[in-house]
Amino acid sequence: MSDAAPARLTHLDEAGRARMVDVSAKDVTVRTATASGRVLLSAAAVAALRDGTVPKGDALAVARIAGIAGAKRTPDLIPLCHPLAIHAVTVDLAVEDAGVAITASVRTADRTGVEMEALTSVSVAALTLIDMIKAVDKGAVITDVRLEAKDGGKSGSWRRG
Repeated sequence: MSDAAPARLTHLDEAGRARMVDVSAKDVTVRTATASGRVLLSAAAVAALRDGTVPKGDALAVARIAGIAGAKRTPDLIPLCHPLAIHAVTVDLAVEDAGVAITASVRTADRTGVEMEALTSVSVAALTLIDMIKAVDKGAVITDVRLEAKDGGKSGSWRRG
């Protein structure tokens, strides 16, 4: 057992209650984050995406827009996230043989990072893709949603190994 004091959880007050962290003393810096995920699909769903025959229309375009909107609405969904001025969001969807790979990058100049915004962007894009393709594939699976990289702020840069 270690004698070191446990790290203080920043989202808990002295009484152990959840709180939003006060970031007002932090410097405004450019911050970016990139997240990724996958939607595993049947061969028929992949073919419909490639052929443009998805019954609901352009599933990839709708998922891209949903991912952008999801990044912007993150503090409405994740209770302790700060509302941020999002300066840029890119959402890329690549159709592959097993489904769709999704990558989202978010950028701001603010006092806290955009990791949750990037993760939410990927998640909302994936959910939207499932909604768009469910008539063709009811068994679609969202998998591997994860942070790939972040830059900026006091902790600097981080990349998945």
